[in-house]
Parts: sequence; C-alpha cells; structure tokens
Amino acid sequence: MDAVLTISEANPAPPCSIVILGASGDLARRKLLPALYNLEVCGASLLAPATVVLGFARTRMTTEEFRKSARESVNVFSRLEVREECWRSFEQRLEYLAGLDQPDGFKRLRERLEEIERGRNLPPNRIFYLSIPPDAMRASVERLAEAGLISRGSGPNFSRVVVEKPIGYDLESALAIGRTLGRFLDESQIFRIDHYLGKETVQNLLVLRFANTIFERLWGARNVDHVQITVAESEGVGTRAGYYDRSGALRDIVQNHMLQVLALLAMEPPVSLDASAVREAKLNVLRALRPIAPEDGGRLTVRARYTAGRLGEESVRGYLEEKGVARDSRTETFVALKVFVDNWRWSGVPFYLRTGKRLHHRESLIAVQFKDAPRILFNRSGNLPPNLLTVRIQPDEGFSFDVMAKRPGLGLAISPVQMNLRYSGAFEGPSPDAYERLLLDVMAGDHTLFPSETFVEKSWEFVQTVLDSWRDEARVPLREYPAGSWGPREADALIEADGRKWINP
Repeated sequence: MDAVLTISEANPAPPCSIVILGASGDLARRKLLPALYNLEVCGASLLAPATVVLGFARTRMTTEEFRKSARESVNVFSRLEVREECWRSFEQRLEYLAGLDQPDGFKRLRERLEEIERGRNLPPNRIFYLSIPPDAMRASVERLAEAGLISRGSGPNFSRVVVEKPIGYDLESALAIGRTLGRFLDESQIFRIDHYLGKETVQNLLVLRFANTIFERLWGARNVDHVQITVAESEGVGTRAGYYDRSGALRDIVQNHMLQVLALLAMEPPVSLDASAVREAKLNVLRALRPIAPEDGGRLTVRARYTAGRLGEESVRGYLEEKGVARDSRTETFVALKVFVDNWRWSGVPFYLRTGKRLHHRESLIAVQFKDAPRILFNRSGNLPPNLLTVRIQPDEGFSFDVMAKRPGLGLAISPVQMNLRYSGAFEGPSPDAYERLLLDVMAGDHTLFPSETFVEKSWEFVQTVLDSWRDEARVPLREYPAGSWGPREADALIEADGRKWINP
C-alpha cells in the first residue's frame, strides 16, 4: 500500500534571532548547533534567509572563534554530512557575545541584537534559549525583562523563551520558576522543551493509537494486563556529575521524559490535533495518576546506584568513584516504580517504570502486554505466551507485535512470531533529530510537543510524593547494582511480586 496521507507539512520558519544563553556549553555543542545546521540543509532550508543565531555565554571568544568551535561540533554531532557550501551559508548566521555573567551583559546583549537586526534588515522576532543550569534560570529571565528583551503580550513581532528540563528541583522550586516566567511572559511565549517529545517514535504513539482502530479498541483495562516503560542508559554520569548528583534519576528522567510517555500512552483521544487539545488530554492522565503514600514507598518504589562492574569488555567505576560525585552522596542512579492511572480506561492496570545509568545497554522502550488467552483450546495448560506490543524509542526505532501462529507441518504446533517494523527499513532517509523538530516548532509558535505549566506542576506533585516517601531510608533504602546489569534485585522483586517479569531488550 503506497498511499501517503499528508496531515501537515514542515514549513519554513519566520525570520528571527535565536539567542542561545550558555552557547559555549555541552547542550549547545552537542544538540542545538547541529540541529540548527541540519535545518539549513542546502536547497531545502527551513530557516529564513535573514535568521541569525547569537551565542551568549560567559566564555570570552570572538565570533570567528565561535564559528570555528561550532564547525567542530557539527562535524562530530550532526546526523548529516557537513557540506562546504552549506556550512559557508550557515556560519554567516552565527554571531557571538561574551558577558552572560557580567553586570552589564544583558544591556550589551540588547545593543548587539539591535545592531544585528539593523544590519540584516531583520524584524525583532526573538527566541531566547536558556541552555543554562536550573539555578540560573529565574535570574536570567528577570535580567532579560529588565533589559527590555522580553515583554508580556502579543504584537506584530514575537519574543519567546525556551526552558530546558529539569524545571525545578522539587515542587516548590518548580512553582517558583513558573511564577517568575508568568510575571514577564504569557503562556503562549513559553516553550518548556523535553527532547523526548521530538523523537519520531514518541510522536508516532498518537498515530499508532488513533489512526489504527485495531489498537485503540484494545487499549485499556479490559484487554491490557500491564504496561512497562524502560529508559536504560549504558553511560555513566560523564561530565554531568555536578548536575546529576543534585538531581538523580527520578528528577532527571522520570519527572519529565517518562511521565510524558506515560501520558501519551494512557490519554483519551484529544478532540483535535490542536496543541491545547493534545495538552489537555495528556494533563488529564496526570490528574488521575495515583500519588504514592509514604507508607507505600517501600512496596511501590525502588532506588539504587551503580557500583563498579563491566560493560562488555570494559571495566567501569562505581558511582561514588565518578569524578565530581560527593563521596557521601545519597543520589540514586536507578529508579523503578509501580504506578496506577485511576480512571475508567485504566482502572487496576499497573504501569511499571524503570530507568537507570550504567545498565546492560542503551535502550528505551514501551511494552504493552495483553491479558492471557482463556485456558481453553490452545491454552489449556496456561503456558501460552501473551500478545505483546513493543514500541522501541531508541536506538532501533520502530515497533513490533508478538502473536501466536501455527508452525508449518502435518501436526499442530504453535509458537510466537513477531511482526516487526523498523523505521530505518520501512522509510527512506534518516529521521530528523528531536531538537530539529522542536526548534522548528518554537520558531513557528507551535506548542503541541511542549509541556504546559500545569503539566509540569502536576508531574512535580506526583514526583514529590515519591521524594517524600524516600525521606525514611529505613523504609526505602538506597540499593546497589553492578554496572552492566539490568539493575538491582529489588527491582526484579517489585514486578515479580505480581507474577510478572521485566521485558529486557
């Protein structure tokens, strides 16, 4: 079947200035600059000719040095091969200004922006990407407002602020950041970015569910036994130890990525594909998410950190031996949760979530396991494997459906077979990077793939119940697991207590 139904197309973005606060940092180097270059792609540029990218950071360097550094980053991290003619066009968009940490830095930023806009005949459409530590977020927004760089409301031109996760450290700090943003900006001007929502397979969840009636009719407590969401990372904390040791796996992954995926999986059909309708449908899932009471922390949650072990042929150190980690740290690098969505569709269905660092290998997936067949006909012994829908988010993007089939032969023997779709094999060309999709949406003013303020608050309300349950270390001790494994034994016990097992990739 070759039919392609085009719902919407990616259109060139309006001309604007993209100011990256923290442009000399790791996020800009690995993700933002390569994504912006990929949007340039010669012959099909989605960036307006006049659009400029202004790096703003503490590091002292010239524009030429910034361009050279950007070229090195794009060479390493771009999904596309760098072509000289494309790069020459793209590097002319790049400008740089030092002084993010200086008292007059934001005043000079305004002067530089106005100079660039005059010189390039560029309208004052401005996007400020806060690629900075969470602790600096509120002060930076206030200084942008004091310098007259952002203002509330709409007009012929726009000013938008992009906020990276994590938004806050706990419920209280998240609410404080929300209040600061709300003092100076309308909700329509705020883009809270979660790169997981830009991934092709995560976006495909809506299509899989609502464009295929076969799945939607089965989607819920009548047919689903349980759901698993796994985000496994083989890497350690790397250069992020300073940040990670204050955050941990719960704040770094569960509060944003995993709850977003859970919402997309469990939401009711939105009334339309409009951003407000999709966001409201996702928000209703969090409204129904059962809080974890302190006395249930030991039964419904597991936290742990990795110790020294082996990943393949490589010996790796334990978390406490990582550079930048406090020797007396109590930070978790692994979390497993059992949660429930208390609404009509999902009543009684457990959702098992787990994420961790230094696990066996890198893999993010969703597994929807359906209920067992009745113990008649082919399942009289009760040994028939259940049907399983697996959505692979990364690195092998795609999904599969496990069903039972008769094996060829004169006798009657059945075995599980897998119907498998791989994005790389089914579709031509590479998938765009998540940041390409999300940056283009920011320029277009499309909020569909961005969490709302209320969603962030509700996600923190749930995570805060977990954090509160962890205050009693006697009830929820910090476990350990060897690097290269699939996590602590206690995580296996959490799901096996219900007669189920983790689906390891």
